[in-house]
Amino acid sequence: MVASTALLTGVGGAGLAQAEPAVPPALASLFDTGSAALGSSEAPAPDAPRLASIDNFRDVAGTGAGYATADGAHVNKGVFYRANAIVPNEADMATLTALDLSTVYDLRTDDEVASKKDMLPADVTYKRIPILSGNINEMLGKINAPDDARKMMQDMNVAFVSGAVEKAKFAELFTDLANTDGGGQVFHCTAGKDRTGWTSAVLLTLAGVDQKTIMDDYLLTNEYAKDSIAKNTAGLKASFGDKYVNFIPLVTVEESFLQAGLDEMTATYGTMDKYLTDGLGLSADTIAKLKAKLVG
Repeated sequence: MVASTALLTGVGGAGLAQAEPAVPPALASLFDTGSAALGSSEAPAPDAPRLASIDNFRDVAGTGAGYATADGAHVNKGVFYRANAIVPNEADMATLTALDLSTVYDLRTDDEVASKKDMLPADVTYKRIPILSGNINEMLGKINAPDDARKMMQDMNVAFVSGAVEKAKFAELFTDLANTDGGGQVFHCTAGKDRTGWTSAVLLTLAGVDQKTIMDDYLLTNEYAKDSIAKNTAGLKASFGDKYVNFIPLVTVEESFLQAGLDEMTATYGTMDKYLTDGLGLSADTIAKLKAKLVG
C-alpha cells in the first residue's frame, strides 16, 4: 500500500519546470492589464512566480489585475499565497526570499511533515496548524472503485465545514491570517489542493468573487501540478497495477469535491459569513480584517 498521506494529499514532491498553465476562459475574462475598476491607472502587482520545485504555488488573488469582485473591484495580489509542500530548490528559494514573506502556515499532519519538512527563507515565521482527522488507513481500505475515492474527497470537504476538529483549526488559521501584519502570508498542505483549496475558496468567497470563478480557480491545481500528478499516477500504477485507477481521484481535484463543502456550508449556515461566525466562531472584527486585506 502506498503511504496513506501520499494517497490522500496527492502531489507532494517537486514538479518539473513547465509552461504557464492555460487559464480557463471564464477566468481569463476577469483579468485586465490595469486597475481601472479601482479608479487607478497603476499597473497591477506582479503575478506570483512559477516555482519548479513548488509547482502549486500561486497567488490566491489570481493573475493580471486579480479576480474581479461583485462590486467591480479586484482581489489584492501579494497578500495571501497558496502552495503545496515548501521544499524549494536553490533558485526557487531565492525567488521566495525576494517575495518578503512574513508567515507560512503548514496545515499538514505530523506524519506528512516528518516525510517532507518545509525549507523557508530566513526571517519567515513558520506555524503549524494541522488540519486532518479520522482514520485515513481505514478510509483508504474502503476504496474499491474510483467513485469510492471521490466519495472520500467529498466527505473530507464536508468535514471542513461540519467537523469539530476541522472547524477549530480553520478558525485558528483564519484568525491568524487576519491579524498577522507584515509581508505576504502562505498557507499550504502537501499537495496544495484540499485543505489549501478550501481555505482559498473561503477567502475568495469572502472577497466577493463569483462561485464560477472560485471553482475554476480550484480546478487550476490540475494544470499547475499536472507533471507531478502524472508522476504520482505512475507511482500508483506501479503499486496497484490495474487497480490504480481506483485511487486517481485522490491525487487530482474535481468539481464535486469542493462543491460538497460549499453545499454543506450553504445547508448548515446559509452564507459564508454565517459559517465564519456561527461555525468557526470568528468575530466581526476578524472578518472585517480579512475582507480589508482581500479587497481593501
